Amino acid sequence: MQQMTSKFAKYAVLTLFLVAANSGAAGNEALFPRPKALERDVNFWISIFTEYSTREGVLHDNRNLAVVYEKIVLPENASRRTRNRLSKARREYYQKILRALANGKRDNLSAQEYRVLEMWPADVSDKELLTAASRIRFQLGLSDRFREGLKRSGRWRNHVNAEFSRLGVPPELAALPHVESSYNPDARSHVGASGIWQFTRSTGRRFLQVDHILDERNDPFLATTAAAKLLAYNYSITGNWPMAITAYNHGLSGARRAMRQYGDNAYTEILRHYKSRTFGFASRNFYVAFLAAMQIDQNPQAYFPGLVPDRPVDYATMLLPAYIPADKLAAALKVRERDLARHNPAIQATVWQGSKHLPLNFELRMPNNMLSDSLPALMANLSADARFDEQLPDLFHTIRRGDTLSQIADEYRTRVSTLVALNNLGNSNRIRAGQQLRLPAAGPAPVPTPVVVAAAPSPAPTLPASVPPPAPLLAAIADAPAIAVGEVDDEEAPFVFADQFGSLIGSLQAALLSDPSDYTVAEDTTIEVQPLETLGHYADWLGIKTQRLRDINGLAFRAPVVVGQRIKLDLGKVNTESFENLRAAYHRQQQDTFFRNNTITGVTEHVVRSGESVWILALRTYDVPVWLFRQYNPELDLHNVQRGARLNFPILVSNTPG
Repeated sequence: MQQMTSKFAKYAVLTLFLVAANSGAAGNEALFPRPKALERDVNFWISIFTEYSTREGVLHDNRNLAVVYEKIVLPENASRRTRNRLSKARREYYQKILRALANGKRDNLSAQEYRVLEMWPADVSDKELLTAASRIRFQLGLSDRFREGLKRSGRWRNHVNAEFSRLGVPPELAALPHVESSYNPDARSHVGASGIWQFTRSTGRRFLQVDHILDERNDPFLATTAAAKLLAYNYSITGNWPMAITAYNHGLSGARRAMRQYGDNAYTEILRHYKSRTFGFASRNFYVAFLAAMQIDQNPQAYFPGLVPDRPVDYATMLLPAYIPADKLAAALKVRERDLARHNPAIQATVWQGSKHLPLNFELRMPNNMLSDSLPALMANLSADARFDEQLPDLFHTIRRGDTLSQIADEYRTRVSTLVALNNLGNSNRIRAGQQLRLPAAGPAPVPTPVVVAAAPSPAPTLPASVPPPAPLLAAIADAPAIAVGEVDDEEAPFVFADQFGSLIGSLQAALLSDPSDYTVAEDTTIEVQPLETLGHYADWLGIKTQRLRDINGLAFRAPVVVGQRIKLDLGKVNTESFENLRAAYHRQQQDTFFRNNTITGVTEHVVRSGESVWILALRTYDVPVWLFRQYNPELDLHNVQRGARLNFPILVSNTPG
């Protein structure tokens, strides 16, 4: 106990020293408050980030992070299963001690029982100790990953600072990727979050191109600009950085519910006491972990003496003048394709496989020291027959973790029924990662020719040159029964918060992180009507007739529901969670479809003049759907907008098919 206590005391002293020494401390405190009540949490994460490596971890109380029961040293290259087995055995050991203490045992204590009791206040109740027995959690150390992240961050830090400054975002937020991904561009989570900023596919599409040709989430330069826009948007909705940062992990809707319940600036109360099905350990700790990461990021030598950040790469850039095959481009530039891929991580496998060209107007990036001449001069070596006016048609889609058939159908502008028929799928909900789907442009699958005895075997059909060979599948996947993509967790959850979503509700929340609309059912079984919703939707999700909803809400026949109106539900056939899941899934699909075709590039403010209508402004003047306009103005009463009101409209650009 004394060893653990002294360790946290050291961080408390170091924190005071660093804050005093930092000339920007006052500004930090104003933008990123650090209440005294949260110090124990911040110090816990500083220790995890700087003292414990990934070969060790701690058992701790998941509410009172000052209570650390034990350090566990792991075998080298221990798997997640090994970690779980070792931590489970020690967790059960401490649970037994806590339950004995909770039963009133205070005399004749063993050394370990006395040590555990001393971790708690002198007046701790038996009930609190019994509750603590169910709150023991194992946290893997991250010091080696954090150190590597600090080194890697040097490659992009100048760009991050410049973009954040340009977009009016505090530069301190450059510490967020340390929490999300350790500044690893290859970071992936099992719900599809990707890149150093861990954008989910749905959120990423608001600001970036994310499809089977380009996934700009994986490009640290492009994703940084998108992250700045997202953080600025979060701040515009929450009004303060602690909740804007919490919303980056938990979602704007959940952050707004917590603020309504406890107050806009009640950070400690929210992080300590707010309860919801999705506000778990990761969400509660995201802001304090950021504070810890920010402190280390601003003073790396205090924690990792001798650390030298990587130097930024001196890049040449150029917009491609046509659709170009990857191998032809590599030959013209006199570089290897692997080097093209390494420095242009947004490019998807379809391009390297040859089933897609590099797209027109793609911003190519290559290190100057790898080029024998300027990019325009080298591009002149590209023959005319290597430049195309159109992209290759889509023939196959390799299923990614998190894909659904409905999403794939939307992406390729086809129907689920068409995909089912083309691929002879017995169950449209049973697809697996790595599986290849035939798309309409490839035509129907060839019908097998019946084998005739004594007849010479027919040669195997040859695929066109533009069709990639089937992606190799791991034997474990090929032999396993088909499952819905995303049901299986990754073997390793490498980062602190990237893999927090394990259940269906978590996956839906991840898809709607940037939507501040409230899709939950209140305790009185009412909901707030959101754009795109009708009574028919509610009836379908509830498994009842529409008339039943009209009856319990006193609505006349054919009377429409109004956005912002509260509707009472009949939850006799489905439970609250099922209804919320169906409702969120509907909005996720609507938003996914929209953002496959449109990208947000900025925000403009409009001051309402006499006679102006919000509906006409949104749909005609700014060409913004009402549901998206409401996301940028969530507190606005759409039916009572006064002259002089300041409205925010997102600026949209239509995506050109790749």
